[in-house]
Amino acid sequence: MRVVGVDPGTKSFDVIGLEDGRIGLDLTFPSEVVAEDPGRIVNAIAAFEPELVIGPSGYGVPLKHISELTERDRFEMTLVREEELKEIPVLVGLQEMVSQMAERELNVWFIPGVIHLPTVPVWRKYNRIDMGTADKMAITVLGIYDQSRRLGLEYKDVSFVLLEVGFGYNYAGAVEGGRIVDGIGGTIFPGPAYVNSGALDGEVAYLIGELKKWHLFWGGASIIAAEKILPPEEFAGRLDEEPFERAWEAMKDGFVKAVAGELAVVEAREIILSGRLMCIDALRKDVEDTFEDRFGLPVVRQKGLEGKAKEAAQGSAIIGDGLLGGRFRELVEHVRIKESSGSVLDWVKLPLAL
Repeated sequence: MRVVGVDPGTKSFDVIGLEDGRIGLDLTFPSEVVAEDPGRIVNAIAAFEPELVIGPSGYGVPLKHISELTERDRFEMTLVREEELKEIPVLVGLQEMVSQMAERELNVWFIPGVIHLPTVPVWRKYNRIDMGTADKMAITVLGIYDQSRRLGLEYKDVSFVLLEVGFGYNYAGAVEGGRIVDGIGGTIFPGPAYVNSGALDGEVAYLIGELKKWHLFWGGASIIAAEKILPPEEFAGRLDEEPFERAWEAMKDGFVKAVAGELAVVEAREIILSGRLMCIDALRKDVEDTFEDRFGLPVVRQKGLEGKAKEAAQGSAIIGDGLLGGRFRELVEHVRIKESSGSVLDWVKLPLAL
């Protein structure tokens, strides 16, 4: 049984292939490849001869096969107006990639975001879209597997708060009873990410005037410190400089607020750290020390499966395996992905210019 999971990240595009529940394909492409030659990634996936592929799902849709995907679904996965697409080449490449997958008749499925899940109480969804994109949902599913395996727990006994610190966006998710019950996505996160500004002050949005999608890819810690996007390793190496120290403290302040908020709604066994910036030892150690002092809970780094690809690709592959009835079938059934429903826009009670 062969399945593939992908993660269309801000900095890289990762592909994990599982064969009978174990890694058989492990690839990472710079995001520029998606923009310039999406067929290269499609070819690599097809060469693995998967029985099922979890496609790049963006903000997510209720579990859906590629043959059922509508233009409305494609819009809701990206939430980019047609006239702005050309300004973001990676999103153009992703659209082309999906089209090529359809042309090659690959068995591609698209998965939900956090807001689509029936395990998230409806009152947490009002006036929300970004409770966690599909890749963040997949990271959280991987976390459920991770804790269950490490601590020898049944899925129903798993509980944690997960913090993902990616290149572009942050995310915090809450799990109780082995199910996702809440999420704080990057565009509502209470503090800056590395590239993204985090939750945008309504008055700032008003004064920007005509808000564009690219605004959601700007304003984060790297911009605060250097007014440009630096490699995270360079950022971490300059924390002795005041602008970088302040920017990092702003990020950490957001981490604390997000995790504290999620701990208010679940009884967590531990806090799990994930994401590209948490692979940088100095940054992760600082966060671990901060959380242990503040929250008094064990803080662990997400392990997942062996391999170099990011956690979201691993989580997506696990979901694909479970959907096919493989090694992770019980996990996928427990988190109730098949019962996902609705639209990312269903809970917004403000007028939208669609």
